[in-house]
Amino acid sequence: MIASLGMYDFGAAVAANDRLWTLIRTGLRGRRVAAPEALTRGERAYWDAWQSPDLILSQTCGYPFRARLHGTVTYVGTPDYGVMGCAPGHYRSVFVVRADDPRESLADWDGARFAYNEPLSQSGWAAPQVHAEKLGIRLPPTLQTGKHRLSARAVIEGKADIAALDAVTHALMQDAGLAQGLRVIGMTDPTPGLPFITALGRDPDPVFDAVSEAIAALSAPDRAVLHLKGLVRIAVEDYLAVPDPPSPGQIAAPI
Repeated sequence: MIASLGMYDFGAAVAANDRLWTLIRTGLRGRRVAAPEALTRGERAYWDAWQSPDLILSQTCGYPFRARLHGTVTYVGTPDYGVMGCAPGHYRSVFVVRADDPRESLADWDGARFAYNEPLSQSGWAAPQVHAEKLGIRLPPTLQTGKHRLSARAVIEGKADIAALDAVTHALMQDAGLAQGLRVIGMTDPTPGLPFITALGRDPDPVFDAVSEAIAALSAPDRAVLHLKGLVRIAVEDYLAVPDPPSPGQIAAPI
């Protein structure tokens, strides 16, 4: 059995996620759904977990869900983080630049060095590229970092000029003092947030109920740490309708 909550799991969120999982586990077992004692962390918390027939619960990104996981996993629900300007269960990317960079509008970064976490990231790659195309500007890939926090660090250190961060991750980074030296100069349009999934063929209803119940029972300080407001259902078709951009390999990097 595998459970992982690796998408927002750093700093104070680690202990809060452990306490959330304890509540979810109790709810699952009370509904006669077998659940692992502890969360899986590290590299096995992502693709290994998402593709395992033993998956009880995990959280993935919207881009991997629509591009590779749809039809091979079962959608459970979407946590609502109360992201400003977004419907429940939706989120957006924030464009960050160095705080001392004098440029003012997003258009001023046309052709600038863009850092991104990975090519299958909705918030780090897909949403900002679609947004840039809508504005008629280019954000050519300069540096693949592997994590939003590393993309932010690349901008702070001058290895890139701009990056796009998941708004929830950005909020967690602000809480942890990791966003100093950055400022937000724009936001993408909202898209469906990071979905909870379980293994293909597993009944999602008891999992949804256990997670929803656990969020409601979580202490107010832990809910604040995780920025969690509740759990909603979003039509899978809404995820599949989100546009895909060209891959980094299809966009020329700046010389």
